[in-house]
Amino acid sequence: MVLISGAGSNLQAIIDRCTDGFIPAQVAAVISNQADAYGLTRAREAGIPAHCLDHRDFQRRVDFDAAMIDLIDSFSPDLIVLAGFMRILGQDFVERYLGAMLNIHPSLLPLYPGLDTHQRALADGAKNHGASVHFVTAELDGGPILIQGHVPVEPHDTPETLAQRVLTVEHQIYPQAIAWFAKGRLRLSDGRAMLDGIPVLVPGNIPETFFNLSTEPEQ
Repeated sequence: MVLISGAGSNLQAIIDRCTDGFIPAQVAAVISNQADAYGLTRAREAGIPAHCLDHRDFQRRVDFDAAMIDLIDSFSPDLIVLAGFMRILGQDFVERYLGAMLNIHPSLLPLYPGLDTHQRALADGAKNHGASVHFVTAELDGGPILIQGHVPVEPHDTPETLAQRVLTVEHQIYPQAIAWFAKGRLRLSDGRAMLDGIPVLVPGNIPETFFNLSTEPEQ
């Protein structure tokens, strides 16, 4: 199950890697809170059920979350993937799917949680930037990290050029994390991300192979 709000380029990367067998699973459905999200078109073209649940139709966040839960549970997904879903989910929602919901964030967390990550990295004079996949918890962009990929910040980068290179990294690391989960290799245990029963190390000490994106990620 994939939740989106926009163009759905990460959704497309996930669909492609399901189709070629890298991810041993299928996307059960795609849900967007925006009716004009191009990701819904991507889903329909791939023969995947696509639904819009507009948050503006609900006066309270809790009511939107409840409607989302009903729609998600109707498909009985094993994993929920947030791929550019631009809504903050309530604690009850997060707790319901704790350990079975992933998010991708365009920064090397814990750096730059929230919005405008590329602008903030450039303003800070960062030498490296990138993306992180993490389990979703109640803390915004604060759940245990599964995998990161980084790119160098070039002297003449703009937020747009940096964002495009980071997006390329996202398209590699997100399918990898989902494939691990689908194979039963990845889980959340006592607040820690575990890969093959071994805790994933914290940022700053993540195995170098997680950053080696010049070749196909290891399955």
